[in-house]
Amino acid sequence: MDLIRRFCLAFGFACALACAGNASAKAEAGDEKTIRLTSLDWPPYSGAELKQRGATTAVVRAALAAMGYKLEVKFFPWSRAVALVNQPSDFIGYFPEYTSPKIADKFLLSSPIGSGPLGFAQIRKHPVQWKTLDDLQAYRIGVVQDYVNADEFDRRIADGRQMVDVARNDTQNLLKLASGRIPLAVIDQRVFEFLSRHDPAIAKIRHKLDFHLNLLEEKKLFICFRRSAEGERVRDIVNAGLKRIDVKRVMAEALK
Repeated sequence: MDLIRRFCLAFGFACALACAGNASAKAEAGDEKTIRLTSLDWPPYSGAELKQRGATTAVVRAALAAMGYKLEVKFFPWSRAVALVNQPSDFIGYFPEYTSPKIADKFLLSSPIGSGPLGFAQIRKHPVQWKTLDDLQAYRIGVVQDYVNADEFDRRIADGRQMVDVARNDTQNLLKLASGRIPLAVIDQRVFEFLSRHDPAIAKIRHKLDFHLNLLEEKKLFICFRRSAEGERVRDIVNAGLKRIDVKRVMAEALK
């Protein structure tokens, strides 16, 4: 009986070890199928409190799902979201981002995950007449810290041809505009419309503002991946997934 009991105990212990090993292997496999990215609260494109966590998040999640992967996204202030990908961390990329020569040199870019109309908010009673960027040189224009804008516009800022006033975020930029401190504020039109409806501070001053009909650019949106073998691998997975989905349809559904 003691021999049988010892055999049963040994057999049971071996089974427990095997089950634990299988569970661990499954957990590791599941972990390998999860892609971790950073983002920011930039409604309606991304945000922790948004439906589907934003329109671009919905696109990225759908692309990864098409390839059998899951998305884990954490939201940070913009500069922090970018910095976490620039240094060793669990995050392999960040989104959504506009491209620029500097960004393209520093990161690996995905295929587009959507697009947005970038232009200016202005004071309704004092509209600014402009057709070319030369027409804007006389104005100090509101921009958001560390945001990429349009390439030529950013070059003019860098070489001192365009005066700017830097804000922490889009809300602060619009509040400066409404107070008359600046005549124009660079902003995506969908972001402007979302903040006008959902941000109490902007809703109060919305009647003072308009979105200028002249766009700077229809900007494509991307994921930026760390320049590494792993970053390249994940970028290729995402790009393959984007080919399997209708990006415009997914974004349009998420924006409803």
